[in-house]
Amino acid sequence: MNTIYENTSEKYAIIGAGPAGLAAAKNLKEQGISFDGFESAANVGGLWNIENENSTVYESAHLISSKRMTEFTDFPMRETVADYPSHREMRQYFIDFAEHFDLYKNYFFNTQVEQLKPVDGGWEITVKPGGTHLYKGVLIANGNLSHPNIPTFEGQFDGEIIHSKSYKNAALFEGKRVLIIGAGNSGCDIAVDAVHRAKSVDISVRRGYHFVPKYVFGKPADSIGGKLTFPKPVKQRLDTVLLKFFTGDPENFGFPKPDHKLYESHPIVNSLILYHIGHGDISVKADIKKMDGKTIHFKDGTSEDYDLVLLATGYKLHYPFIDQEHLNWNGAAPKLYLNIFHPKHNNLFVLSMIEAAGIGWHGRAKMSNLVAKFIKAQEETPQKAQKLIDAKSKSIPNLNGGYKYIKLDRMAYYVHKDTYLKELAKHEKMLG
Repeated sequence: MNTIYENTSEKYAIIGAGPAGLAAAKNLKEQGISFDGFESAANVGGLWNIENENSTVYESAHLISSKRMTEFTDFPMRETVADYPSHREMRQYFIDFAEHFDLYKNYFFNTQVEQLKPVDGGWEITVKPGGTHLYKGVLIANGNLSHPNIPTFEGQFDGEIIHSKSYKNAALFEGKRVLIIGAGNSGCDIAVDAVHRAKSVDISVRRGYHFVPKYVFGKPADSIGGKLTFPKPVKQRLDTVLLKFFTGDPENFGFPKPDHKLYESHPIVNSLILYHIGHGDISVKADIKKMDGKTIHFKDGTSEDYDLVLLATGYKLHYPFIDQEHLNWNGAAPKLYLNIFHPKHNNLFVLSMIEAAGIGWHGRAKMSNLVAKFIKAQEETPQKAQKLIDAKSKSIPNLNGGYKYIKLDRMAYYVHKDTYLKELAKHEKMLG
């Protein structure tokens, strides 16, 4: 573990020691690029380290993708790890990764990055504790699931109201009338938790969803198929029919009809939410109209009384240590080439601003591998690096793979996995 700062102007800085940060550290090390890493928590793992005060995982949290489709390809998870690992298994996996690739010595832990700004062609970083230091460049990898999205509602709720970020275990629900607002993956997970402790559980939704079971034919659903390819409209229709065969029609469980086709938003990967709704353990409610004391009025004209409201309303991108102007913000997200490269700065990179079905940690590792090779090319073969510099100064490639993603803030940085990985490979070839 790092204990001193030295020669920082000749080093790059990595912000974060979650999966994206650790992958970046490994790739910089393999390219012989000097770096320091900064992590606000006491250990690696990012949000998967439940001891990290910024962690968003809860005691029952598991991966929603299977281990073989998620793991780093050069560091497989142990056979003894479950198909869908718990946060405890994931935390240990990242500890093992950091130890195996000898990354701990490059990190400053319990160190908060407070400010990042361009100075004299480099980046001045202020950390607490540690002061201010000039670095050659920066790789931002602090994740995208730490800053809660808190919606506003008409009226006031007099009961308890929390965001899912603060939720850790189901004891919170004991004997209470509970409303979960939002039916994303966390909302559905937490609703299933609540049925075992709460007096009643309702879930309020604004739109319909596509539900994917975790297992199909006894195997993780995301490991099935993939060998046959179809035109996108055919695949969407075919997979929608197959999903209804395995899960039933969500409309029959009280959900609105989805306002989007399959793959145009992230699906809900949960085998238990429909089961509990079908058994009467959870009731689906409409969007909220207003709050009045402990009574919540819904837009379909119904109302119910609750003791606790949990906001499973997602997260916003949050880079509090750097001014938005330095990240080329545009709407809900920075506008970056390949969701990584700043159009003007050649020494500033973001490695956590991506979501894609099936991208896994291996996909994120490919992002930082491209960055590491770009940094290396700038130092040793600048004519090759210039090809990428020229490319990123022009139009940004379309990364949606032909799908029409729904217009939501959380989809602003969503990409199609295969399209995205092909672009990364193409740009890696530019660097020779």
